[in-house]
Amino acid sequence: MVLRRQPPPLPPPLLPSNIDKNPKQRGVEKQSLCLGEERGGMAVAMASGSLCLSPTARAGENCLPGLRCYSLRCPPFAAPIASKIRLYSDAPITVPRAASPTTVEDGSSNETDTIPTPKVIIDQDSDPDATIVEITFGDRLGTLLDTMKSLRNLGLNVVKANVYLDSSGKHNKFAITSMSTGRKIEDPELLEAIRLTIINNMIEYHPESSSQLAMGATFGVEPPIQEVDVDIATHIEVYDDGPDRSLLVVETADYPGLLVDLVKIITDINITVQSGEFDTEGLLAKAKFHVSYRDKPIIKPLQQVLSNSLRYFLRRPTTEEASF
Repeated sequence: MVLRRQPPPLPPPLLPSNIDKNPKQRGVEKQSLCLGEERGGMAVAMASGSLCLSPTARAGENCLPGLRCYSLRCPPFAAPIASKIRLYSDAPITVPRAASPTTVEDGSSNETDTIPTPKVIIDQDSDPDATIVEITFGDRLGTLLDTMKSLRNLGLNVVKANVYLDSSGKHNKFAITSMSTGRKIEDPELLEAIRLTIINNMIEYHPESSSQLAMGATFGVEPPIQEVDVDIATHIEVYDDGPDRSLLVVETADYPGLLVDLVKIITDINITVQSGEFDTEGLLAKAKFHVSYRDKPIIKPLQQVLSNSLRYFLRRPTTEEASF
């Protein structure tokens, strides 16, 4: 005989009569249900980004008298709204970069990458008792103690030194005299030796300057990238400069010994060089000479002779190898 265990009896079904037995409890339950639906719907609507509330006509059937019930009207599939957000774009995205310390301080990030133009000025006009030498290479030069030592080895005294800053960089100025005479330097060969000594020291201690100097092709580790066309770069002008002298201005491509050559050409036609200034600016040389002929300004015909002589000498004739 097999004994089968009977399942427990099922609870009676929930009939409308059972719900209506306690009307107050029924109203409280429906009120909680309505508020719960409203809060739950509001949370879903806030998550989807839109909240649509409108009174319903049938709210009074499920809520207590005097309590207005609202239903939520949201578009279909509003809950997974996050899936509609595009995480990529076909257009290029520009990401701003923070400014580097160099940009903030200097105003331009390219200034440190650009090699400044080195300048060496030999001035015979500013001081009647000393020759003034000015050296500029952006803000890269130091105290130039080695340069002053090299000048002393040439038999010169550095009687005064000065440093000042401007928009073009740091300027180092020296007042030098001859040890033997105590006066300014008058010998063109010694003036050219001073110029070449300063340029050699600049190339030695600042090798990057060799690509900006004509001397870099001879003494530097990196020759200039481009050469200067002498015919284009050469400019010669003569101006009246008072009752007893004229001003000769020469601009041309630089090379070692140029200062000596210019003075020799001028004096070979019996023109006196009283004083002047010789500037080396990168690959170019600019000279200003106060000249006279028998203590008088140079007349027009002689000015033309002087200009033609300088231009003829400064031109470098090119000769093809096949002509030999």
